[in-house]
Order: sequence, then C-alpha cells, then structure tokens
Amino acid sequence: MSQFLTALIASGTILLVILATDLGQRRITMTRVLRSVIVVAVIIPIFVHSFPSQGNDLSLQLVGIGTGIICGLIAGSLLPAHRRPSGELYTTGGLGYALVWIVLSLGRVVFAYGAEHWFAADLVRFSIDYRISGPDTYANAFVFMSLAMVLSRTTVLMTKMRRLKAAAVPVPATR
Repeated sequence: MSQFLTALIASGTILLVILATDLGQRRITMTRVLRSVIVVAVIIPIFVHSFPSQGNDLSLQLVGIGTGIICGLIAGSLLPAHRRPSGELYTTGGLGYALVWIVLSLGRVVFAYGAEHWFAADLVRFSIDYRISGPDTYANAFVFMSLAMVLSRTTVLMTKMRRLKAAAVPVPATR
C-alpha cells in the first residue's frame, strides 16, 4: 500500500471518528472517551509495519509524538465541557475544534501525496542528509502523531470530566 493511501485511510478514519464523536453537544461517557483511543489502537498494527530506529528515525518519530501532544492539547482546549441542570456532563465541539483535526488530517494526506508526486527526490535527499531510513519512519511519525493527539485530547476531556464531577460534590459544612 502506498504511503499516500496509508495516510488517507488512517487520517480519514481517525478524523471521521473524532468528528462524529465530538462535534456538537455530546454527552461525556467512558464509551465516548475510549472510542477514539480504540480506533487508533486498531490502526497502529495495521499501518505500522516496522519500527525504524537508525540514524534520526527515533527523533523524527518523537517529533511526530510531540506535535501530536501539542495539537491534542490545543484541540482539547477547544472542546468546552459543562454540566446540565440534570447533572449530565456535555461537551460542545465547534468549528475551531473541527478545524484543528481537519487541518492536521489534510496536512498528513497532502504530505504523503507530495512525497510520492511533488517532492519525492527532495524527500530522498532530505532523508539521506538527515539519516532517516525511509517511508516507514515518516508513516510511523504520522501514525504516532495521530495517537498522541487522540490521547492528549482524551486526557484533557477526562480532566474536564473529573473537575465537573468534583465541582458537583457538596462539601460538608464545618464549624
């Protein structure tokens, strides 16, 4: 499978699950919180075929993880949570939240397409110059970025859920 097709399927699947799970007003449940993590966990063994670790391979994959964490924190901050009078917890995913996910998903797909069609020779030269072993390293960096982004967003969401639950617990009066 080509790098472009891999990026398209992986990014598209994650994007669809995230947007279907988070856009609009959605009740916070453990099923909802874990659904996207499970999807990424299923995608990893399908699309990660090796774990290159020579030269700067690990560094590039760590950059993917770091970028994913930062973007997941940004996305999570754009997903406000609130408690309804009934006590149920909800989030409201709007345009800003969706744009973060869409832009990053499109970025991965455009890079993969460009790596095959627009700047293949330049990417080979870059890979040689910076000791990156090949397409698997780039693919892994993007898959790990997706995982880190989903995990960061999930962490933010769970933190908001805990804070809202804690705020609802009445504090006993002391004399």
